Amino acid sequence: MKATGKTVKEILTNLPEDRAEHFNKLHDVIVKNLPKGFEAAISYGGLGYVVPHTLYPAGYHCKPSEPLPFAGIASQKNSINFYHMGIYSDPKLLNWFVSEYPKHCKQKLDMGKSCVRFKKLNDIPYKLIGELMQKMSAKEWITIYENNLKK
Repeated sequence: MKATGKTVKEILTNLPEDRAEHFNKLHDVIVKNLPKGFEAAISYGGLGYVVPHTLYPAGYHCKPSEPLPFAGIASQKNSINFYHMGIYSDPKLLNWFVSEYPKHCKQKLDMGKSCVRFKKLNDIPYKLIGELMQKMSAKEWITIYENNLKK
């Protein structure tokens, strides 16, 4: 069920047939709502939305050759997973997302710290994901990241 590729385009074209439409729609919503400073890229071998080295040359502290990750999507065995570091690191943003989710989706929220799992693909709340993506700028993410890194 995992999509593979060395470029964003390869990942988007190598998806399992039953996932391709929903995965591509989710990617399109994210890209359409991605604030200036972020870009779609390969991040840790998957499809990510990152702060590129041109804006944040230090890269990710765990692996500086990688751009600073912010969000991502992955086709997993039983779900399409959406990852968003903003909801992991900003309690107000997390509270907003958790309170808004039932207004956009019939399914119970299936969530880890930064991961939202969509098992019923027809119930992906695309509009909510688009709104979430607009709520944090690259500059805000860098500040939060650096403040947490210093702790």
